[in-house]
Amino acid sequence: MRVLVTGGAGYIGSHLVAYLAQKGDEVTVVDNLRQGHAQALALFPSVIVVMEDVSNLDAMTKLLTTRGIEGVYHLAASSLVSESMTNPLAYYQNNVVATTSLLSAMVQAHVPRLVFSSTAAVYGDAGSDPLTEALPLLPTNPYGETKRAIEQMLHWAWRAYGLRSVALRYFNAAGADSRWAIGEDHNPETHLIPTLLKSVGQPQSTSVKIYGTDYPTKDGTAIRDYIHVKDLAHVHDLALQWLIDEDGAFAFNVGSGQGYSVREVVDMVSRVTGTKLDPAPAPRRQGDPPHLVAAVGRIRQELGWTAQYSDLENIVESAWHWHRTHPHGFANVHEAP
Repeated sequence: MRVLVTGGAGYIGSHLVAYLAQKGDEVTVVDNLRQGHAQALALFPSVIVVMEDVSNLDAMTKLLTTRGIEGVYHLAASSLVSESMTNPLAYYQNNVVATTSLLSAMVQAHVPRLVFSSTAAVYGDAGSDPLTEALPLLPTNPYGETKRAIEQMLHWAWRAYGLRSVALRYFNAAGADSRWAIGEDHNPETHLIPTLLKSVGQPQSTSVKIYGTDYPTKDGTAIRDYIHVKDLAHVHDLALQWLIDEDGAFAFNVGSGQGYSVREVVDMVSRVTGTKLDPAPAPRRQGDPPHLVAAVGRIRQELGWTAQYSDLENIVESAWHWHRTHPHGFANVHEAP
């Protein structure tokens, strides 16, 4: 299949590109490289990389048409909860406005299928365990609000234009695929597991903190559902194939169905790395709910998908392998093979 991946030079995007290229799809990537890494795509010479903003309607329409794109994976977005709280207008611009341009380009170019990178943040603090897709969407931060707005836009785009879509509500993506020289390298790094791994060998009082130790959970720290990035790559492909026969705008949770507290993750990182970590407590971050764990029955029933690699030990071991072999992230990886 001829597919477009927006944000394909990012962490999840590059793993998806690797999966699709290995599978034999004709892959085009659009990325402005403000957050992504060109080096992450260097191992895949068959992949066409276009440095462009998704918000450029004319450029996207031309690209979709000339490349004969049959389906789009839309992963390009701003995605930091804390940043969205301080600069919400940038999130509406980068997420909602840019996606409006992309959908308009798809309609003009007659591209019929889209898989959208959504988030568990659309649920907000739902107070349910686990979170099902039937719950009302009540985000507690602008990041989640923008993703909810896009999901609603996808519904109306299907009603008006027949654009089929699946919104994949990610829980916490983590890990790395050891088959490729790709992994998680953000600047700044805000995700728990890579932050902990980078702290190994550093003064614990300054290198990493636990944000919130007074949540109403079993050990006072926030609980999250971690999904291996390899599982994410696979489910994106399944979702686009599923849309060949299914007509509508759908949403599925993508998680393991298992929740781990921050302290449990710290303990696992300590065990895997052989280094005792003792992060300092810090106040809760604004917009962070105490408990996010996926109900995964709907995606199992509809797509026949279950997570294969997402036990916590495997996630941490694969992320640790990437960190040890790439201690400076992509800074020491050449842009071309």
